[in-house]
Amino acid sequence: MTLVLGLEDLSKEDTGKVGGKSANLGELARMDIPVLPGFTTTSDAYDLYVSDTGIEEEIRKILEGLDVDDTEALQEAGEKIREIIIDAEMPGELREKIIRQYSEMADELGEEEPAVAVRSSATAEDLPTASFAGQQETYLNVEGEEELLESVKKCYASLFTDRAISYREDKGFDHFDVKLSAIVQKMGHSDNGSAGVMFTIDPDSGFEDVVVIESSYGLGEVVVQGEVNPDEFVVFKPTNGIVEKVMGDKEERMVDREGENVLEEVPAGERNSYSLTEEQVKELASYAETIEEHYDKPMDVEWLLDGDLEELFIVQARPETVRSAEKENVIEEYRLKEEGEVLARGVAIGDRIGAGKAKLLESPEEMERFEEGEVLVTEMTDPDWEPIMKQAGAIVTEKGGKTSHAAIVSRELGVPAVVGASGAREVLGGSQEVTVDCTGSSGEVMDGEVEFEVEERELEEIPETDTDVMLILGDPYHAFSHASLPVDGVGLAREEFVIASNVGEHPLHLIEKGEEDKFVKALKEGLGRIAAAFYPEPVIVRFSDFKTDEYRGLEGGEEYEAEESNPMLGWRGASRYYDEDFREAFALECEAIKQVRRDVGLDNVKVMVPFCRTPEEGERVLELIEENGLDTEEMDVYVMAEVPSNIVLADRFGELFDGFSIGSNDLTQLTLGVDRNSKNLAYLFDESNEAVKRSIHDLIDGAEDTGCEVGICGDAPSTIEGYAEFLVEEDIDSISVTPDVALETIEKVAEAESRD
Repeated sequence: MTLVLGLEDLSKEDTGKVGGKSANLGELARMDIPVLPGFTTTSDAYDLYVSDTGIEEEIRKILEGLDVDDTEALQEAGEKIREIIIDAEMPGELREKIIRQYSEMADELGEEEPAVAVRSSATAEDLPTASFAGQQETYLNVEGEEELLESVKKCYASLFTDRAISYREDKGFDHFDVKLSAIVQKMGHSDNGSAGVMFTIDPDSGFEDVVVIESSYGLGEVVVQGEVNPDEFVVFKPTNGIVEKVMGDKEERMVDREGENVLEEVPAGERNSYSLTEEQVKELASYAETIEEHYDKPMDVEWLLDGDLEELFIVQARPETVRSAEKENVIEEYRLKEEGEVLARGVAIGDRIGAGKAKLLESPEEMERFEEGEVLVTEMTDPDWEPIMKQAGAIVTEKGGKTSHAAIVSRELGVPAVVGASGAREVLGGSQEVTVDCTGSSGEVMDGEVEFEVEERELEEIPETDTDVMLILGDPYHAFSHASLPVDGVGLAREEFVIASNVGEHPLHLIEKGEEDKFVKALKEGLGRIAAAFYPEPVIVRFSDFKTDEYRGLEGGEEYEAEESNPMLGWRGASRYYDEDFREAFALECEAIKQVRRDVGLDNVKVMVPFCRTPEEGERVLELIEENGLDTEEMDVYVMAEVPSNIVLADRFGELFDGFSIGSNDLTQLTLGVDRNSKNLAYLFDESNEAVKRSIHDLIDGAEDTGCEVGICGDAPSTIEGYAEFLVEEDIDSISVTPDVALETIEKVAEAESRD
């Protein structure tokens, strides 16, 4: 019989002999992974303890006829059995082996009586479907031979905790088919350091190219059990660059005090600092990747930072089951199963149906009144509303058309919306249940919960297209979920969404307060998530395109923004960037892009200049981009084609920029002279108007002579019948749409190409 084994002598094949926890630590010790030195007792050792002490028969008698649903009887039986196991005298051979191994560990560490952690590792070789996770005990800061032997016996006794007895009885397992090994490892002093968990996959979306690390001060139990709000780090595997750092509250930490785990308050200075350095984060991520590659599956890994040694150690690794990623290649089709009483009508956005309690809000300051899944009812939205819009089951606004803020953001979020619904606030002010139907030619808000169905149609094979189909994105926190879509990258990443939802303050206001880093960090991390999700495919980031009224809505904005009579045609886009009043803010945008490319290694990021009225403006912005440390020889710079001058002077703009992206909303507005937000003129706003389509034709024609690519960003290809076909016939290079219509757009493009 082998009673004790060093961790270095174990592999994952030894699970039946020493349990999964011990076997995995042994497997890690064989790799280039830092594991605290130690050893483990075996299932043979447990059998020897039970047989030589003669306690098995006594235990079986106590368990005979036990009703585990009788809480009092279960507690009494468990307590008696644990006392029997702890009071038994350890067999001499086993005692001698444990002491010898502990002595050898002491010599290696150069300590007379090293402090160790003693952990339980249950094993059930003949019961592969059983799970015994979390049922046994761990003992920390164990010092000296006698305390160690006592802790091993306590581990054996923990095989008969009340919950473990009940579990085996419920599953029909014989209590002695389950064995227990005790892992003895040098104590890692995370009391003076930090500890936590990491996942080799994003646990929310299933995105595979990141390592997500959670960290807090003290023992790792508080992180595992969710007792603290930890720091979180997201590391991009292909470059080992840190995409995101979120500082947690870390108000308490668990420490060992004389053998007892106690919670103590963390001093303010430590709470306001990260519990890991960036170098330590990257080191942990590299270990996580090595472990995942070795096991060939996503892993859940526990780790600690020994504060005395300033060294990282892996404590445990096990396969991780995460929430499934979004279903791939599925088109959802919504249908009403009955008619309902229509309370309000407007423009339908989203081709979906939503239902919930209508909640009338007059301003974003009323956010606390709004609950997730409710139907947001308001006059109109701007970027300040976006945190609420993310939670809504549907959206209804009294004002706005299909290119309004509410329409654009709703499409991106995949939330059905009815905009321009006159009188909606008066009709829907009573918190009644409503159904929002956007599947028809107009959007309808119906009284009550009207029954509807959702049919999922799986595309068995995604057709290949010569025309790139890309995404329009702004919300970084859905990027990982959209990464599974079979698209060719992101044709429009909207900075405004990130600034509004992650910063909320005017950049010049932050500069005045000396908080420039807050702006750069938020923008870098938001854009970094989007770029990481689609790497190595291109991600085209449009520099900020807020209008003055939208900038005024940010905290501190009124101090820096004039009130313009027509912000849509006012101080926006390129004209802001080189203006002395704004160039410092633009420098922050460039710095964020530079950090995404340089520090995170996401060189798939390109940039785009919006609303560039003249070639001279383009030259000034390009010079400024270079001045702010972005090399335009290494990084493509695109220009939005949304002003008629971009079309007329396509050859001039094409000499400056690497590509064009048609902004169909603004191009239609300025070509037809129609305010796209005007309800009275909504019937004239038509992206399929001959003047608009001829402009697109002329741009593609002119751009070809300069070698520039041309793409389009907007909802026209997905909402206007025949528009995708028109673009394919014109030989456009890319079409960018919101994620909810990406698959059907690919289908439309493939069909058009097959006929072309």
